[in-house]
Amino acid sequence: MAQTTHKTLIFDMGKVLIAFDFQLGYQAIARFCPHPEAEIRRRIKATGLVELLEKGLIEPRDFVRRLSEALDLQLDYEGFRRVWGSIFTGQLIPDRVLESLAARYRLLLLSNTNLIHFETIRENYTLLRHFHDLVLSYEVHAMKPEPEIYLAAIERAGCRPEECFYADDIGEFVAAAQREGIDAVQFESPEQLEQDMKARGILWQA
Repeated sequence: MAQTTHKTLIFDMGKVLIAFDFQLGYQAIARFCPHPEAEIRRRIKATGLVELLEKGLIEPRDFVRRLSEALDLQLDYEGFRRVWGSIFTGQLIPDRVLESLAARYRLLLLSNTNLIHFETIRENYTLLRHFHDLVLSYEVHAMKPEPEIYLAAIERAGCRPEECFYADDIGEFVAAAQREGIDAVQFESPEQLEQDMKARGILWQA
């Protein structure tokens, strides 16, 4: 059987392109509210507000107001934006690799994210300039592993699902992409991803 020619490369953002650690966010928030980190984490989860934000079903300023009330948090919007964005710790796949791939394939970003975090990424990292299109949960109002977000990615890819190669660090999200016909792998490291791509005839760098 002939090897599929991939036309679009789809990347998850968090822990594939950019490293992050939620614990850093809890630590940053703890400096501005009376609760310890474990209680902050529990209260955030109990509100259900993060999923609403990541699906674009609540405005960022309303989210900040309601979450600040739940945490007894004393920060203005810009101050909250700084602590909420403190989770990001560095780029995992270099710009030179993304630039090389973008010259030969359509590059698509597929991410569960929110406007506050995405603005932080845009302000602090240059990698977004390499992508031809962005499929973001808060814009399409669906989150991985929901089928709708993968179908949106396939539509934006402009090719058949099997002509898309996708990397995500979460196995459940990889499996959901495969159910839609996408050739998907679980990301463990840049070295492993390079080998998985090479096995498919996708060169890491030209």
